[in-house]
Order: sequence, then structure tokens, then C-alpha cells
Amino acid sequence: MEDKLSKKFYKIGDVAEILNIPTSTLRFWEKEFTVIKPKRNAKNIRVYTLKDIETIKMIYYLVKEKGLKLDAAQNMIKRNRDGISKQFEVVERLKQVREQLLLLDRALLSTQIRR
Repeated sequence: MEDKLSKKFYKIGDVAEILNIPTSTLRFWEKEFTVIKPKRNAKNIRVYTLKDIETIKMIYYLVKEKGLKLDAAQNMIKRNRDGISKQFEVVERLKQVREQLLLLDRALLSTQIRR
């Protein structure tokens, strides 16, 4: 995903693909969450920054993974954005570690099967 995050601005389709969510969800969240404010280019197309993408990742984490209602998620971000951001970063890092451990486990299992 890091190589996908090398531009300065991203169109809504790019963001949807990066985050694996429908563009309709992004449009809906833009209306519901005051913290999502993509700029518009000269052709009136939404363009998102890396900061916007990080905010949307936090919203996804709170709504989809933690199961918060939209109002509760918005309030948490407004009251404690740094705390939520740190919590989100820890969860993301733990997911990466888990994925690496699963890959190692599969590799070890495949070498044991060959013996």
C-alpha cells in the first residue's frame, strides 16, 4: 500500500481502491463527518490528501472495526484525535506483525511437509 501513497493528491476512486471501500461510502462519510474535507480541483473533482486518507482510515477503524455509530466516532475524533490516531497506529502495526507471523508459519509448515 505504501507505493500507492506516493502522490500529493488522490481522486475518490484512488482512495476507495487504497482503502478497499466503495466510493459511495466515501461520499456518505464526507457528508456525515466534518473532519473529512477533500478539496476540489478546477474540474470540481474531489482530491484527497494523505492527511484525508489517514482520517478516513481512522473513521473506518472506529466504525467498521470497533462498531461505533457515526456520531460516536465523530465525537471521539473531535475530542481525542491524537489518542485515536495512536491507537489506530498500534492496531495497524499489530495487524502487520500478525500477517508476517502467518507468513512465517506457512513457510515453516510447507518446509515440514516436504521433509
